[in-house]
Amino acid sequence: MDGRRRGDNFRGPYELTEETPVYVISVAAQLSGLHPQTLRQYDRLGLVSPDRTAGRGRRYSARDIELLRQVQALSQDEGINLAGIKRIIELENQVAALQSRVAELQSALEGAAAAMQQREAAVHASYRRDLVPYQEVQQTSALVVWRPKKPKD
Repeated sequence: MDGRRRGDNFRGPYELTEETPVYVISVAAQLSGLHPQTLRQYDRLGLVSPDRTAGRGRRYSARDIELLRQVQALSQDEGINLAGIKRIIELENQVAALQSRVAELQSALEGAAAAMQQREAAVHASYRRDLVPYQEVQQTSALVVWRPKKPKD
């Protein structure tokens, strides 16, 4: 037994994610259906920027390969030039960042609203119950005439 049991969330030092750069350029080219020289060109243009090893070799992640496929589809199927594709990618990244920021702000807003409700409840709980609320005296339109009493002689 290797120390892991079924159902445990074991996180080893080499956990692979969608962002983990593991594919060399030849494998990434094969997985994306593109020529390695095309991948180098996309890297130079800034369309897909893989991580680099200490020896400056490119390492592509699963997300990079998906992006390569999207670039190819936009270029071949939609007829969009590479400058347009770069702008589309930038805008998609910007939208994703803004959506993330909106989610953060909504969470902060919900927290602030909950804190405000707690403070409001604390204020209401601090009211003295032995005091009676003041009610305004209603003004009437009755006219009162005051006449001084005549002195009795």
